[in-house]
Amino acid sequence: MGKLRVEGSFVALITPFDREGRVDIEGFGTLIDFQASHGTSALLIMGSTGEVSMLSLEERKKIISETVKFKKGDVLLFYGCTGANTRDTIENVRYAAKEGADGAIITVPPYICPPVEHAVQYYLEVADSSEIPIGIYNNPSRVGTDLPAEAIVKLADHPNIVVDKEAMPRPAQISTIAAAAKDISLMCCDSPNLGLVMPVMSLGGHGTANMTGNIAPEEMAVISRPWRSFEDVADCRETYLRMLPLLEFHYSMVNPVPVKSLARALGLPAGELRKPYGTMPEDQVKRGLRIVQELGLAKKYGFSL
Repeated sequence: MGKLRVEGSFVALITPFDREGRVDIEGFGTLIDFQASHGTSALLIMGSTGEVSMLSLEERKKIISETVKFKKGDVLLFYGCTGANTRDTIENVRYAAKEGADGAIITVPPYICPPVEHAVQYYLEVADSSEIPIGIYNNPSRVGTDLPAEAIVKLADHPNIVVDKEAMPRPAQISTIAAAAKDISLMCCDSPNLGLVMPVMSLGGHGTANMTGNIAPEEMAVISRPWRSFEDVADCRETYLRMLPLLEFHYSMVNPVPVKSLARALGLPAGELRKPYGTMPEDQVKRGLRIVQELGLAKKYGFSL
């Protein structure tokens, strides 16, 4: 049996909180329904967009145990399982597997900035120990370690590593990975500042792992569709250029401040950002609302303005 192939829009979901700042499980159900109804292929729950670093271990376990019950159709549910060290990460992945997760996404543990060879060993040890598919997230701006193409290609050979999400500004690296790592789903962050979306899709990438899908899921599904026809190419280009103002808004401050602030203003289950994240300035939120209005997203999705 071959590897799991993940294609299309892989949305990094916000974590909704209630008025008391507790995890809003019912809100998660609403958000998952919204994504499943609008073309999203997979969800990353408890990624950077989900404020994972500020969730307690008990909250993380509760989120996994409760949200797997909301699985809809073919939408895959992956969970951010990075721990403070290799042992903790393995334990988190095993818990997610026991509860019924479809897969786990991991980075190297933040702050410690291990050298590349140690990071590769970490990924391999976690993948060896996991009963569910593993996605690796090359995100040097968050964790300090930048995996070069040859490291990704080596990891792609592992039978349990199925996704590579790239969040670095080197399109040339994408070419090397696309040419050599045929048995892994190649995806990228939707940041227009990194500029990887069009290179990834044009070189045979399988989709994007994005946060803009929290607000515009159908549009991100179009952008993230693998290119199998000239129509796919034209639709991707047209939609990407049209959505640039929203993409740029979402990366105007550190993730997830813009996307969660906008989701809350639009009436989606969101709640406040967990401190020490601060509230996005009101004038900036209003700018996001204008973008949503001008793009026709408020009417399309029934958002409150």
